[in-house]
Amino acid sequence: MVKLVHVQKHLPSSGNAAHRLHNAFLDAGYESSMLSLSSDISGDDKIYSLSKLYQALSFIDGKILKCLTRKAEKRYGLFSFPVLGIDISKSDQIRNADIIYIHWINGGFLNLKSLRKLARLGKPVVFFMHDMWTITGGCHHSFTCDKYKNGCDHCPIFPSRSLIDLSKIEFIKKYKLFSKYENLYFIAPSKWLYSCAQESLLTKGRTISYIPDLVNNKLYKPFSKSIAKRILEIEDDRVVISFGAISVDSPYKGWSYLRDALNILQNKLNNKKVLVLIFGSAKNSEIEKSIPFDTRFLGRLRDDLSSNIVYNAADVFIAPSLAETFGLVIAESLLCGTPVVAFDVGGIPDLIDHKKNGYLAKYKDSGDLAEGIIYCLENRIEGKLDTFFEPDRIIKMHSSLIKRIGLGHKSENISKSLNEE
Repeated sequence: MVKLVHVQKHLPSSGNAAHRLHNAFLDAGYESSMLSLSSDISGDDKIYSLSKLYQALSFIDGKILKCLTRKAEKRYGLFSFPVLGIDISKSDQIRNADIIYIHWINGGFLNLKSLRKLARLGKPVVFFMHDMWTITGGCHHSFTCDKYKNGCDHCPIFPSRSLIDLSKIEFIKKYKLFSKYENLYFIAPSKWLYSCAQESLLTKGRTISYIPDLVNNKLYKPFSKSIAKRILEIEDDRVVISFGAISVDSPYKGWSYLRDALNILQNKLNNKKVLVLIFGSAKNSEIEKSIPFDTRFLGRLRDDLSSNIVYNAADVFIAPSLAETFGLVIAESLLCGTPVVAFDVGGIPDLIDHKKNGYLAKYKDSGDLAEGIIYCLENRIEGKLDTFFEPDRIIKMHSSLIKRIGLGHKSENISKSLNEE
């Protein structure tokens, strides 16, 4: 039986892509475990987290990174330059595993030296790219910059020149690591990131697989919109527009474009009772004042049931992301039967079939975003997720990768129930 270990910095109680994949592997018959720096999940003997000492080290690393990136342009988003790193290569979970899956490991968990020690074990190491960090000199989304294709330097995140070029240093370190070890493999969860990885100097010519994030279609399902609204104490005749983000002022989430779109809609929907539901963020009075409709902040939704209710209560879900690797909340909304309006960017077109299950608006065009909302409401567009994203199919794609990297003899009897490709 193939033994897998998923390496992930932190495990929240819900909504974590690595955790969902781990559970799906278990359901498919694999022996899967998770190794994290810290975890909110207790009572699960398949999940291991490190001691408080290592978590303190992570805190120190965060302070160092904050100092190194103090002059960074925040509008470009997160830049990670891992300084301190933990050696997990001798842990029982790593030693006992046949394959190591690397998920989110920044923020003081692993550095490039830590990754090199894992590569030296000779086991297949699979990088599941949840953003662009693996293929760049440090940014998590490059936006319009394409320096990662030839070698990062003088990153636009750092407009003022300094003696230390962090992006160039990190890119060179990654290049040395990726070019030295043949047991490194890469997974992109969207066609867009797959294309980026093929063009990056770091991963060009390497084994790169397109395997989408896994979405649990047993948890996210449509049910009566009237009942969902009643649970949230929303009147039946309300038109509910929903929007979700951990931070509504994130440079990735495009809040300002949604704000402008909602103001455009003020005159076009003036005969309707509109309620805007915002989840994932605490109440923000400045944002509330800028929206011309009644607004309710739901805060962070800590379980799948709560998310499922919100998706079902919404008449349309808006995802104005400016950079999106996959779009998990989009997939969840579509599974609940709620159409999604989003910009035509990143991995979003994989999920939205324009004017069929949602609307793909022109990038950074608030007017078209507003048009998409009206289109979905007036045409009663029904959200649905293509069967390509069925969990069984996703696990079968992982099984195919496992066979390609030389462990097929161990996985012959694992997924007999899965359909043939």
